[in-house]
Amino acid sequence: MSEKETTESARTIEFVSLTAGGQGFCIEITLIREIRRWSQVTALPFAEDSVLGVMNLRGAVIPIVDLAARLGLGATEIGARNIVVVTAIGSKIVGLVVDSVSEILSVNVETIRPNPTLRRDGTGNHVVGLLPVDDVMLRVLDLETLFAKGTEEAA
Repeated sequence: MSEKETTESARTIEFVSLTAGGQGFCIEITLIREIRRWSQVTALPFAEDSVLGVMNLRGAVIPIVDLAARLGLGATEIGARNIVVVTAIGSKIVGLVVDSVSEILSVNVETIRPNPTLRRDGTGNHVVGLLPVDDVMLRVLDLETLFAKGTEEAA
């Protein structure tokens, strides 16, 4: 591999694009462990509203979170067509329920636009950038920021 090719590949990031709450988002592919069909979960009493319950994934019990609800977009109407994206958020494995998963995008970091908005409460913003794809803008999610508060208790 030439030096130019190495420099180009270092500036390329792969994302998985998905839909949650009718909105387009993308997550860095290195955070995704598995993509699977929806299956029934075991509900947990007194859990945060976005936590649907837990699922047994090959012997490991993982929390399943409604991504749309976590983002404040309303609860997802769960059905057989939903997808669970199993992610690694820090040292925790968490399943995210989404409407659909679209494609893998290989993008140059320079094409990611900074998020021009600020959060009202002054905490970290979980949408770290905007990615123009065709005629839509995908929101680049920072899962660690999104799950920073309450991850230990709820997820």
